[in-house]
Amino acid sequence: MRDVLQTEELEVPEGVSIEIKSRIIKVTGPRGTLTKNVRHVDMDIRVLKTKKSSKVTLAVWQGGRKHVACLRTIRSLINNMVIGVTKGFLYKMRAVYAHFPINAIIQDSGNAIEIRNFLGEKTVRHVKMLGGVCISESKAQKDELILEGNDIENVSQSAASIQGACRVRNKDIRKFLDGIYVSDRTTITQE
Repeated sequence: MRDVLQTEELEVPEGVSIEIKSRIIKVTGPRGTLTKNVRHVDMDIRVLKTKKSSKVTLAVWQGGRKHVACLRTIRSLINNMVIGVTKGFLYKMRAVYAHFPINAIIQDSGNAIEIRNFLGEKTVRHVKMLGGVCISESKAQKDELILEGNDIENVSQSAASIQGACRVRNKDIRKFLDGIYVSDRTTITQE
């Protein structure tokens, strides 16, 4: 069943400007600028500006079920970009170990991390942060890492890369729960 027209709208907060040119979305705010290319999705994306506010309208004409589902996806992507340039994203990770304490060493002034002594192994694991992501050690909590950045995809992928580097191999994962796991997802500036 094809719908003739399906639309989604997104209000743009004050202090944020959105430019859309041939489905390349550029969001600028107080924390910086984010750009996203959504040319692979066929839809109308427009910025409607009024005197008081502006909003983004997304429209799909003659779309099937999967095509209409892309509306909400692109709306969420733009919304995450808006949150990123206004508040920023902050992920907290905790090192969990039963016996061998995991050593996490921040390198390149917060652009990389080195993980040592995971399950007592001699192997040194290196994880580089993606663009715009900064990693630091928490001052308040022991064995806690803090990842900060504007792009939610880069922050969450960097966190996933750290967690993936600490996978337990050739052992029962129900018993060996050691690793570095995401404990909290929030924004840098709190209300």
